Amino acid sequence: MTVAILDPAAGISGDMLLGAVLDAGAPRAWLEQLPARLGYPDVRVEVAKVTRGAVAATKVTFRIPGDDGHDAHHAPGGHGHHVGDLIARIVRAPLAPAVRDMAVRAFEQLAEAEARVHGTTPAAVHLHEVGATDAVLDIVGGVEGLAELGVTDVYNLPVAVGRGWVQAAHGALPVPAPATAVLLEGRELSLGGPVSGEATTPTGAALLRVLSQGAPPSRWRLLRSGWGAGTRDPAEYPNALRLLLVETAPEAGVLEVVATDLDDLQPEYLDPLRAAVFRAGAVECVAWAVQGKKGRLALRVEALAPADRADAVVAALLGHSTTAGVRRTVATRVTLPRRTVAVELPGGFRVQVKVWDGPDGPRWKAEFDDVLAVAERSGQPAWQVAREAERLADVARREPHRDITKHGE
Repeated sequence: MTVAILDPAAGISGDMLLGAVLDAGAPRAWLEQLPARLGYPDVRVEVAKVTRGAVAATKVTFRIPGDDGHDAHHAPGGHGHHVGDLIARIVRAPLAPAVRDMAVRAFEQLAEAEARVHGTTPAAVHLHEVGATDAVLDIVGGVEGLAELGVTDVYNLPVAVGRGWVQAAHGALPVPAPATAVLLEGRELSLGGPVSGEATTPTGAALLRVLSQGAPPSRWRLLRSGWGAGTRDPAEYPNALRLLLVETAPEAGVLEVVATDLDDLQPEYLDPLRAAVFRAGAVECVAWAVQGKKGRLALRVEALAPADRADAVVAALLGHSTTAGVRRTVATRVTLPRRTVAVELPGGFRVQVKVWDGPDGPRWKAEFDDVLAVAERSGQPAWQVAREAERLADVARREPHRDITKHGE
């Protein structure tokens, strides 16, 4: 899995996220085609390599007919588009369901924040003409751009909000702007540093709210990064959003062991219990037979959970089993470094292969669910699918110039 960590040390806006996504490897052609797909055929996309401070970054600018160069802010009433109209535009566009749903949620959150600030209803919130177009392109582009990079989960580091005042449609507002502050509730903010002015915009805050799960995992490996430039170029700091593409690295860490003995749970309910424990955040859950009190046969269920998920795992064990209590201990887990290789078998079937770096060389294991799916679709025995996938993963390691993920061998 590829995980994105947003580093808004200089804040976040929609165009900064788009620039970071392109800088990290998303195709430029995808973004250039986005306005037409969203019903804005006259909007031009400009992509430029710039520097912010001493850092090279990518700047994205939408050239919108009628744009006077001013960044319009949202407001209730007045001229512009109802948020409901913009949501309808997104729903009509040819987008993947997950992208569409997340973009719609971002606009709903934006409208709710503006309505709360102005004492009205979300249905009454308007976005000014230019601001509306920008917001649609920024929000859909930010969500879809991360999908283009293959990102499965998003986290963020503390968010800079800046200081001072920002000019809005109805006068000056303190930074962070009121709607931005609402959208950032529950997030860790960075209030120090050299950032002045509006660092995080309402659109950037809305994207952060729907995309990010919060603070990143404690251990991860950096794969690559990208920088998305803001419009201003102050001398004191790089006004850019950094996007880190990483993979989780659970090779070592402190975990909690959560265990219980069950002598009155029918065995057929063990699988639903284990599924609930995994949903709660456990990294492993095993069960075996033991002899309990008064000679009764029982099941011992033991889960491993990161410290920040241990309470949720305990709640899952208590809620989905017949136990009256659990035991919790702290343990240190050490595992081999692990990564995942995607290979494509003849016939276009794709399989993920887990690779462990052992002391005697790599060890392979094809992802079982992928193997079963390919076996069912192709009619091949599952063990043959697994063996071929692992062979191709080994070829990819020994001959990195060969594009195994697309063509097989």
